[in-house]
Amino acid sequence: MPYVVTDNCIKCKYTDCVSVCPVDCFYEGENFLVIHPDECIDCGVCEPECPAEAIKPDTEPGLEKWLTLNADYAKVWPNITERRDPLPDAKEWDGVADKLQYLSPEPAKQD
Repeated sequence: MPYVVTDNCIKCKYTDCVSVCPVDCFYEGENFLVIHPDECIDCGVCEPECPAEAIKPDTEPGLEKWLTLNADYAKVWPNITERRDPLPDAKEWDGVADKLQYLSPEPAKQD
């Protein structure tokens, strides 16, 4: 039962979850984070850390597309292991419905 990042992370990209992950299974896109489902140990420590409440266990109904999306992008985006500032307009985007259309397929720019 891996955890998955869902659409409320899009255009917010809070990284509080990253700093508590014991196995570094988060990967970073330009405006979204994903969890690698094969690396996630299902500990659940990331879920309560997400200010946007975008992390869910994959056992919740309707998350199949998010599990696939997390798995696909985790293969091509860089790993992130430290907390970073959220996107500048994260608070305005937090809670906006149906944000999948705004998901950038681009990987995060590396420092």
